[in-house]
Amino acid sequence: MDSNALVIKSRKSTRSRMRSGLMTLVAGIIALLFFFPIFFMVSSSFKAESEIFATPVHWIPQDFQGLGRYAYAFELTPLHWWFFNSFLVSGVQTVTTIFFSALAGYGFAKFSFPGRNLFFIFILSILTVPFQVLLIPLFVLIRNFGWQDSYMGLIAPGLVTAFGVFMMRQFAYNIPDELLDAARIDGASEFRIFNSIVLPMLGPASASLAIITFLFSWNNFIWPLVVVQDQKLLTLPVGLTFFTQPQTGEPKWAVAMAVSTMATIPVALLFIFFQRYFVEGMMVSGLKG
Repeated sequence: MDSNALVIKSRKSTRSRMRSGLMTLVAGIIALLFFFPIFFMVSSSFKAESEIFATPVHWIPQDFQGLGRYAYAFELTPLHWWFFNSFLVSGVQTVTTIFFSALAGYGFAKFSFPGRNLFFIFILSILTVPFQVLLIPLFVLIRNFGWQDSYMGLIAPGLVTAFGVFMMRQFAYNIPDELLDAARIDGASEFRIFNSIVLPMLGPASASLAIITFLFSWNNFIWPLVVVQDQKLLTLPVGLTFFTQPQTGEPKWAVAMAVSTMATIPVALLFIFFQRYFVEGMMVSGLKG
């Protein structure tokens, strides 16, 4: 290799290292921007009320309050019910969304029937409609069913999602037709094929969809706020507002921070253990098709 080739190779290597270092720096800055609010939330749950709005900001509590705020939150409100409701609503909606989305996605991907493309375009079009537009018709519908202020009212609108159907259809396309035909020749019923072959092969997609659905349902604020009034039926995001409302006297920001910290732990653990599926699901649902 001559000297010119060595110089060119050296310059390319230097540019590559500079580009990599720049990307690392940008990623680090963005990560810090997201980290600071979380650190402030956890830190504030241990502060005195006067410290939370202190200027300049006290990142470390100077008057450390211990875990008293966490215990006080359970004494002041039915917080254990709010945790139960959030887990119940998120869990049921996650399970039903996976099952019904897999069923519909498999049908759209592997069966031909009149109006298939039209129906699928209709489902896709739902993704373009903001939930706020559907809020009032949905509330009137749930009220006519007599499900207002009940678990059915909380859960029913999230039993299946257009995004879930779209995502499962993208994955179901990759299931070999020969495998399904072989099962039919062996005498397996269509539901047996779906249950024994299709669902297991959609495992990675199901894991991705489960995480996405659980996160969305856990953080959902608007619908539970509209459909339930009974305090024992509230979910955590709505219950959090109790600590900043006039009925509790002065806003209890430190207690609100403590509840926010506790509400973040299940979601954070879920994301830490299954982040690979979450990222894969978000990428694949956008790239395949």
